[in-house]
Amino acid sequence: MRTDLHRHLTSPLTGVRNLGILAHVDAGKTTVTERILYLTGTTHKRGEVHDGTTVTDFDSQERDRGITIFAAAVSCVWDGHRINLIDTPGHVDFSDEVERSLRVLDGAVAVFDGVAGVEPQSESVWRQADRHRVPRIAFVNKLDRAGADLDAAVASIRARLHTVPLVVQLPIGKEDGFTGVVDLLRMRSLVWADGRGTFEEGRVPDALREEALRRRRLLEETVAELHPVALEEFCAQSTVSAQTLSAALRDLTRTGEGVVVLCGSAYRNRGIEPLLEAVVAYLPSPLDVPAVRGTLDGAVQKRSADPAAPFAALVFKVNSTAKGRLTYLRVYSGTIRKGDAVLDVGARRNERIGRILRVQAGQHSDVDQAVAGDIVAVIGLKAARAGATLCTPAAPLVLEPPSVADPVVSVAVEARRRIDTERLGSALARLVEEDPSLAVRTDPETGQTVLSGMGELHLEVAVEKIRRAHGLEIGVGRPQVAYRETVVRGVSGLVYRHVKQEGGAGQFAHVVLDVEPLEAGDNSGGDAMDFAFRSTVVGGRVPQEYVRAVEAGCRDALAEGPLGGHPVTGLRVTLADGATHSKDSSEMAFRTAGRLALRESLRNSVMVLLEPVVEVTVTVPDDAVGGVLGDLAARRGRVSGSTARAGTSVISATVPLAELFGYATRLRSRTQGRGTFTTRATGFAPAPGAVPRGTPDR
Repeated sequence: MRTDLHRHLTSPLTGVRNLGILAHVDAGKTTVTERILYLTGTTHKRGEVHDGTTVTDFDSQERDRGITIFAAAVSCVWDGHRINLIDTPGHVDFSDEVERSLRVLDGAVAVFDGVAGVEPQSESVWRQADRHRVPRIAFVNKLDRAGADLDAAVASIRARLHTVPLVVQLPIGKEDGFTGVVDLLRMRSLVWADGRGTFEEGRVPDALREEALRRRRLLEETVAELHPVALEEFCAQSTVSAQTLSAALRDLTRTGEGVVVLCGSAYRNRGIEPLLEAVVAYLPSPLDVPAVRGTLDGAVQKRSADPAAPFAALVFKVNSTAKGRLTYLRVYSGTIRKGDAVLDVGARRNERIGRILRVQAGQHSDVDQAVAGDIVAVIGLKAARAGATLCTPAAPLVLEPPSVADPVVSVAVEARRRIDTERLGSALARLVEEDPSLAVRTDPETGQTVLSGMGELHLEVAVEKIRRAHGLEIGVGRPQVAYRETVVRGVSGLVYRHVKQEGGAGQFAHVVLDVEPLEAGDNSGGDAMDFAFRSTVVGGRVPQEYVRAVEAGCRDALAEGPLGGHPVTGLRVTLADGATHSKDSSEMAFRTAGRLALRESLRNSVMVLLEPVVEVTVTVPDDAVGGVLGDLAARRGRVSGSTARAGTSVISATVPLAELFGYATRLRSRTQGRGTFTTRATGFAPAPGAVPRGTPDR
């Protein structure tokens, strides 16, 4: 079914699929992507991760490390449908790349290891997709490996992801004997002959027919429980036709009530064609998703995926290449052509589109225009950053940008040669522009330049990128983690009066604050810092605009806590009372009062220092379990479980992030290079020796 890549330029929007490949590291995302590109005729040679010949892992660091680091976009065509595909990273340190990709995608394929099932990062990216309401189908990969078990993988999907798996295939053969699948919808067998890369369609093998009928019946019953049309047909005829099942699976996928599960072995080219057919059949086109919502002057507006509507697009990635500064866009409405002027709404800046490029990972081809539903890169924008909204100047609109996680690990960086200091500053600024999850600041006490990111590997990659791209010699200090402070026991009825009179109009604000710990899950009105604010003032003693000013002042005070100047999290502030002056009260006065009052409240509260902790999953040979458990205990790890799996043990533990620096080297030495581990951020916990400090109000 290979087709010409350029046929898609005339395809309607119903024939477009914007999807991502999501999974835990080493589940086979990139190999799945490579096989899709090969089968659709986009490439003429199968790329391999271990050979460093893949299309999407084109960066030198990705090929050296054998993992996906940067989200890469490609386009291909299958059965007359254009598929815009983004291969996302699987390592926890690069979850922000996944977040920005999911923000602009209409669907996704979640890839699971047939042996391991749902792994920690699989769960994390699934939750990210849940937040963005991205419809998904699941592909259980690596069924040719020893220990692979589709049923066990499906059970882990049901138990850990809390969704209803709708299994539409039955494997033919196990492990090395895996040769194909039974299609339960059409009750046919698909068998891939070794080395040919194509499948042969036939009857269901006699040895599997009874099991296939049982599973088909189970699929019908499960779908009938969830879909009214399928239920009506099932009750009337005691069965559900393939056509009704297919339509119901499409509806359930798009609503998120169920997830279609397919299986195969991407490395051996088995199961990719049915996966592509499922992408076309079940995942939505740009016309099937709700119209994008934006705001303008506080009013909500909608833009449908119509090429004739006013242009609106979201920038989700910026990258500097030899061709220039590439700005990656998802076009939500309208049409854009070379030379068009666009408005960067957030920056209030007009820019001009120089070139429009169809992206093939590290390769690009020029196109004359891009329409609603397209994912393209443009050259010519000088200032637009990830999260920016671009639109027609005559019809401005602000689209919701992707969220950016707070960095948790920091290192000090400096140029080895003083003459390179300015070049290093420019390189860091460009790095942060390309990756918003990185942050650069200057320590006010030491004068050091501090680079912060999502993990140790994230910072290693960022520093190495500067070295390779700019030829700079850089010194790097030991990583430091980002601590937080929180309230253990607060204060009530703290009175603060802000009075200032220095000629002219004065400042007067009187506030009474209650401060208390924020209960788990109770952050209504709060934000990512776990802060909640409310007012119980009655009788109009404090006007509403001054209440908002007090809240803004309290948020200002969260930046530095009393224990060590770390951000404060996990507290609720209540404005219990206050008073105003007819002439001297203002929003500025109440904002200042709110900031100073909360600072004084925190000094009088019982506070504790928090450190970031991560969930670690360590896979080691059975003979090394004792040493690994002892090492985790020495790193203040709390083991939560251990599972035996085909001569290896999988250990789950919660470990402070600060204790994991250098753990990869230690694990390799303890297991003779056979041990691996992955991490997933889980939040914050009290730091060791963090004795609560402060005196509560009695």
